[in-house]
Amino acid sequence: MILIADSGSTKTEWREVAEAGDGKSYISSGINPFFINREDITTMLEKEIPELAKAGVTTLFFYCTGVSNAPKVEIVKGALTSFFGIEELFIGSDLLGAARSLCMDQPGIACIIGTGSNSCYYDGRAIVSNVSPLGYILGDEGGGAVIGRKLVSGILKKQFPDEVIETFFRTYKYTPAQILERVYNMPFPNRFLGQFSRFIADNIHIPELQAIITSSFEEFIVRNVLSYPEAREYPVHFTGSIAFYFRPFLEKLLTEYRLRPGIFSLSPMDNLVKYHIQNPDVPKYE
Repeated sequence: MILIADSGSTKTEWREVAEAGDGKSYISSGINPFFINREDITTMLEKEIPELAKAGVTTLFFYCTGVSNAPKVEIVKGALTSFFGIEELFIGSDLLGAARSLCMDQPGIACIIGTGSNSCYYDGRAIVSNVSPLGYILGDEGGGAVIGRKLVSGILKKQFPDEVIETFFRTYKYTPAQILERVYNMPFPNRFLGQFSRFIADNIHIPELQAIITSSFEEFIVRNVLSYPEAREYPVHFTGSIAFYFRPFLEKLLTEYRLRPGIFSLSPMDNLVKYHIQNPDVPKYE
């Protein structure tokens, strides 16, 4: 059985590849080797998707965030080979998966905006150039963790109207001390902060919250997209929950910067399956 996985910081989507392209899907937690080690990855897989261990997987295409160097790739590879009992698999970045999904075999700018963010120029075959995302502390402009960080910072510094602050604490039931504890002393602060983008979506009529989205997306365009000379020539595509649900804000800014909006998808998976069905000769193993 052929299995494709797309793993971000928050979740991993697994899809069995059937000839008709409508294989069964599974969801597990995100796998990022910067935040989780080999043993913890294996334990998580055994707990969350035990049925896949015995599903007879023979070929695995695994697209993952955080595999930016050989040691990180080895962490993921070790966990996957142990869990699935296979020695050969393809491990690529989530950005390559997004580019293949969004651009297929055409050149374009491929962007991910979910919990984190990333971008590249893809020439229809490979990623040619990539502005380093740098993570939610130094980069990840436009991503949910950065948007959540801006919101929470404004809430705790009381820089929003009282009504907004009161609504926030009614919604989430955290005390300021608990928020600081989760951010500075608990695992996965990026996921914790990313959840608060939903608060903005639910209250998007509030100008101060709209401003967070607009400024974050503008930072993403200026610091990332405009770094690619090809962005003036080819469409700028997006995948990820933040890009998908806040699409009107992105489209407006792209137009203002004289860029051409392309495809917007919630997840790269459907088109990624189509890509592999249409391109059976791409390397299966790495």
